[in-house]
Amino acid sequence: MNNKNDNGKCLGMTETDNSGSLVCVGTGLNLAGQISVISKSHIEHADVVFSLVPDGFALSWLEKLNGDVRSLQCYYAQPGEIKNRRDTYEQMVEAILTEVRANKKVVCALYGHPGVFACVSHFAIRRARKEGYSAKMEPGISAEACLWADVGIDPGNSGHQSFEASQFMFYCHTPDPTTHLLLWQIGIAGEHTLTEFHTNSDRLQVLVEQLNQWYPLDHEIILYEAPNLPIQSPRIDKLPLRELPFASLSAITTLLIPPSQPLTVNHAILAKLGISEADLG
Repeated sequence: MNNKNDNGKCLGMTETDNSGSLVCVGTGLNLAGQISVISKSHIEHADVVFSLVPDGFALSWLEKLNGDVRSLQCYYAQPGEIKNRRDTYEQMVEAILTEVRANKKVVCALYGHPGVFACVSHFAIRRARKEGYSAKMEPGISAEACLWADVGIDPGNSGHQSFEASQFMFYCHTPDPTTHLLLWQIGIAGEHTLTEFHTNSDRLQVLVEQLNQWYPLDHEIILYEAPNLPIQSPRIDKLPLRELPFASLSAITTLLIPPSQPLTVNHAILAKLGISEADLG
């Protein structure tokens, strides 16, 4: 028996079934200046826009683009409240999916790149797709992209490695001291309860001792923070590794550790390729 009508549509289905959609976009780091044309268009044409942005200026800018902007900040722990961030993220995802299930065009606008240290976007996209809705991500300018530009480093010269700071501490990662090492979220390094938003000098001292396996205590490190507004300058503070436990850190501080050793030539591979060390320049 044919279950389709003359127009080829399945009987029992309507045109609005699963018509909801989700697009996660990045607003970049610098207010209004680093968002892509396509991401801005998604915001302007959405039925609902959920946002996680760093300040009221960014929120106000989004509200000028769309009449229904809803901040997700309210799901974080309020003053005096102890709340696991897993619960926060679950509530955010559910708020987003509720509107998708209502067959609305939903946009989630996130600070920086929507897929870098932004688990809410990944959770929401996976859940939306599992439930049969269209869901995708548009890239944005990340703190890493800003770092290379502001500090003046081409990571292609020697390569780089990148870890979340607490993960680096908790697991057996082995950095390559001939490359640049990035440790993200250094401001909560060693925090495992998912209820705090800061670290302390004791935890940072443990990290220093761990890093000292590959880097001398007097090795110069860089604390970096990308500016949020055009009138701001980036934070690029240089200090010896041993002073990290006493440094002022925030939620957006990234630790950059330049190479402590030169690259080592792989003579065996050069021989197979018929290349001499002098050919490398």
